[in-house]
Amino acid sequence: MKFVQIVDFETDRFEEMRQFAEETDQRLAGRSGGPTRRLVLRDRNKPGHCLVVIEFDSYEEAMRNSNDPETTKFAEHMATLCTRPPSFTDCDVVDKTEFQ
Repeated sequence: MKFVQIVDFETDRFEEMRQFAEETDQRLAGRSGGPTRRLVLRDRNKPGHCLVVIEFDSYEEAMRNSNDPETTKFAEHMATLCTRPPSFTDCDVVDKTEFQ
């Protein structure tokens, strides 16, 4: 079953965070077992508020990724760029509809 983690955070350093994420993506390219899709959302009505939806093939894949030292390093640095600690919501995907 597909699994999604939602990361809710606030930052006044969005571009720096985006650049750090891109550098990490390049460094970890080709690594197996990581996320299959990421969607980054920025709240139009609340500056600095963001959500990241990260999809995995399964809960087990997500937990392996979560326990990877590179993921820990990324999360620790990301937290330093936030104006409040990020929160995490773990979800099983029970339905998915593609409209196009």
